[in-house]
Order: sequence, then C-alpha cells, then structure tokens
Amino acid sequence: MPEVEGAQAPRPQTGRRRSAAQPKGRQVDPSAVDEVRALLGSDPRRRDWLLEFLHRIQDRYGCLHTRHLAALAHEMRLAQTEVFEVASFYAHFSIVREGEPPLPPVAVHVCDGIACSMAGAEDLVRALAGRLGLGARIVRAPCMGGCDRAPSVSVTTSHTPIEPADADTVLAALNGSYQGRVPTPRRFAEYRAQGGYTLLADCLEGRRTPDDVLAALEGSTLRGMGGAGFPTGRKWKLVRSEPAPRYLVVNADEGEPGTFKDRYYLETDPNRFLEGMLVAAWVVEAVEVHLYLRDEYPQARDILLEEISSLEAANLAPPGYIRMHRGAGAYICGEESSMLESIEGKRPLPRHKPPFPAQVGLFGRPTLINNIETLYWVVDILERGVEWWNAQGRQGRQGLRTYSVSGRVRLPGPKVAPAGITARELIDEFCGGMAEGHEFKAYLPGGASGGLLPASMADLPLDFGTLEKHGCFIGSAAVVVLSDKDDLRQVALNLLRFFRDESCGQCTPCRVGTEKAVLLLENDPRNHAAFEALTRVMVDASICGLGQAAMNPVQSILRHFPEELS
Repeated sequence: MPEVEGAQAPRPQTGRRRSAAQPKGRQVDPSAVDEVRALLGSDPRRRDWLLEFLHRIQDRYGCLHTRHLAALAHEMRLAQTEVFEVASFYAHFSIVREGEPPLPPVAVHVCDGIACSMAGAEDLVRALAGRLGLGARIVRAPCMGGCDRAPSVSVTTSHTPIEPADADTVLAALNGSYQGRVPTPRRFAEYRAQGGYTLLADCLEGRRTPDDVLAALEGSTLRGMGGAGFPTGRKWKLVRSEPAPRYLVVNADEGEPGTFKDRYYLETDPNRFLEGMLVAAWVVEAVEVHLYLRDEYPQARDILLEEISSLEAANLAPPGYIRMHRGAGAYICGEESSMLESIEGKRPLPRHKPPFPAQVGLFGRPTLINNIETLYWVVDILERGVEWWNAQGRQGRQGLRTYSVSGRVRLPGPKVAPAGITARELIDEFCGGMAEGHEFKAYLPGGASGGLLPASMADLPLDFGTLEKHGCFIGSAAVVVLSDKDDLRQVALNLLRFFRDESCGQCTPCRVGTEKAVLLLENDPRNHAAFEALTRVMVDASICGLGQAAMNPVQSILRHFPEELS
C-alpha cells in the first residue's frame, strides 16, 4: 500500500477478531432470564415497574448480579444501559459484576446522620467492626428517620429498625433474638368504627362537592408540610383546572436529616392520611394514585400494604388504584420532579422548571403532589372547620405543625404544636427541657438544609416566612437542638458530607461545589472568602434546592459563630 500524506497506518492485528455471527455487548444468559421472569410474574413490563423489579431481584439474591440486570433489560425491552444507569444510581442497590467475589450476605446499615452522629454512631461503627463475622458488612447510611431514638441501625435480614442501637442489640438482631419496637397503628376497622371515612363517603355520595372542599382548604392556612409551603387549596385548584387525565402523587420520601414526622403518622394513624389522600384524589379526579415511600421505612410499608388492601375490600378504592413505589436510598427523590422521574423508571435527575408538575407531571400529565402530613391534616380541617384550624397558632401564626425534634433534649420525638411556636417554647413545653448536662447553644430549625441559629435567637416563630431574613427556613420542621458539647464545625462537616454524597451529579455547581465545600471545611476553614464565592455560584446556578441550600449550614456559622471557623 503506497504511503499517503496524513493517512493513518493500518493497525496490526492483535488477537482473534469477533465472528460476524457473534453479537456485540453483554450477552443475555437464558437461565438468568428464567430467574428474572419468575420474580416478575404477570406484572406488566412497563418502565414504571423498573424500580420494583430491581427490588425484587435484590431481595431474592441479596444483590444485583449483572447477568440479572442484562436479563431484566431483555425482558423489559430496554437497553442495558437504561437498566444499569438506574440500578447504579441508588445507594440501596448493590451491583456485583461477573467474576467479582460475592458480597457478604448481610449488610448492617449504621446511620451517620446528624442526630445519630451526636448519639455516638462513630463509636458504634468501631465497636461493630471488631465483632461482626465474615458474613456481614457495615454500610454507613444517611439519615434513616430514627433521629429521636438515635443511633439508628437496620440489617438486611429484618424489617425491624434497631433504635437506639448498640453493639449488643445489633448482634442480637443478626442472630434473630432482637424484638425491637413494633408499631401499633390504628387499623382500618378501628378507624372506621370511630367515624373514619365518613368525610370520604360524603364526598363520594354527593353530600360535599369539590368546590366545598376547595373553599375550605383555601380558607385555611394549610400549606405543603414537605418543605416548600405552597398553599394546599390553591395547588389542588390549579391541578383540577388542568385537562384530564390527572394524577395524584404522594411524596413519602422524607429524607431531610432530622425529619421523621411522616414516619410517625404512617406507623400510628395511617388511615387518617389515606382518607385525606383519597379526598384529594377525588377533588382533582385523579385516574391513579402513586405513593412513593422511602425504603428506610419497611414497617410503614407493611402497614400501608395491609391498610390499602382493607380499603379495596371495603370498596373505598378500586383494586390497583393506589400504587406504592419503594424508594431505594436517594435523598434527591424527595425533590418532586426527581421523584416523578424515579416513578417513571428513569435516572432520578431533577427536571428544569417550568413547566411545573401541576401542568406537566407524572407521565407528562397534570399531577398533584402532596406529602404525608399535608394530607393527614385535610380530614381535621374539613371535619372540625376552618375556624378551628386557624385558631391554633401562636404569635400571629395559624394552624398546627408536627415538629421532628432531636438532639440534646430530654424528650425528643414528633411534637404536634402550634405553628409559630418558638424553639425555646418547643424545648421547654414539649421536650422537657435540655438533656442533663447540656446547655442550649444552637439549633437547626429546618433540618440539614434549613440553616443554623444561635440559642440567642430561639424566640423566633417557627413557621413559613419567619426565618428567611436570618438566612434560614423552616422546611419540614426538623428541629435539631445543639449544645455546648457540640463542635459546630463538625456539625457543618456532617451536613456538607451528606449533601456531597447525595448530589445527583447533574449540574456542575452542585456536584463540584459540595465536594469543594467539604475540602475547604476540612483543610482551610479560615478561607471565608472562598466559602462566600462558592455559595454565590451554587445558589445562582444549581438546578434544584439541594445545591441551592447546601451551603446554608456554613453560611449560618459564618454569620453567627465565625469563631468556629477561625
């Protein structure tokens, strides 16, 4: 072959060439296809079932073998990359490639969220490291919703959270002798015998109209309790005005560190929430209800499955009308558009807005999205009246809120209190004061992303619109109380590491910014100018609230406790 200027010389032949009859890519194992088909049963092979199918495979085999992922893609007629990118996104899925050694069959998940860290999670990890056998592995986990009983641990062999956990109770759970706390919810029969579902019956039988319900909710001050605080009646009205078909999606993926109020309602009074949910579905004429529940709440999942079956048996909900989706360990799915992507079987990256879900939501249709607590209060407001609800607040605020209180107080837990109550009143009146030996120093009014305030500002009303001028917000009302025994720099590091690990990675300001913030706080905490510059970029350019709020803890410390970063 003559030489041609600029031409590339042919590559030497190395090894055997692929036969034309041999297809490219990972080949599908017929035996793996049979195993996957047995798990999928007769359920539809639609993409919105992908997350459920991944759970079934991992529940059966303890991990996701690549041969099963390839078989699942084949069975669902999806590209293998589409299945792999979803499976690899979530923290609760463990992918094992062919030829790799198998994972230990048991995973011990130790929460390292802020409340559990304050309660000795690191000491627990060290204690377990020397006592677990080869059949178990320790996995550090973000907030698991057990903040009031910290530290919290779960093991893959049980649906019983270990709270509070120590090395002995974890080992007892591994050998099957740990009993733990068993929720005792008000079940369907008891709830109905006490007058439950009367409101729903009034709606279904025409004694109330959608306009009646909307007028009552708009007259109340009920706002979204998941954190955004959008007026509930207005949201329902907006969705109802959009063309059909419409959907209702329930956001039960409360992953904000310090938040556990929704878990409390699901484990104690699930039918109160379910009735509010069905009223909402009736008002917006939803063709389906999709309930997205975080995977860290297995007991709540079992309760809901039983109560939904009771609803169907009583003809209060058609069979299959309520679909429950099990999350897989991704904080970003608490963001409403990410949750919709997750339900649809896609990688759960936040959508750009507008359009908003009320116009273009689940499957591209108008969608009402509410969280558990918001729907829980609907029944009380409609049965007891708008005047009753609006008379409940303090300091000029209206209504009730469920505050998730954890940290250095005598009696942590979910506290139903008047909206507008102060942190000091909450601690003194509802939590029995500070824990023995601890002096009130600071508090997080709205979980990890809600910023931090000093004890000298503990007389501010805890409600929407009262904290923003101080660089904070109420969010989901997760109040974490800190004392003189807490190092605020370490508190900020814990929160920033959480945001770094939970960033979905879609946008550079959040993906790189959270990692840079952790490095700065670890190695150069006096570089306040760098923190300020980083905050401006992340707030201005991040797609969703994670990146926009991630620097709030650091900014709060710089504002109120600058000596902690000097």
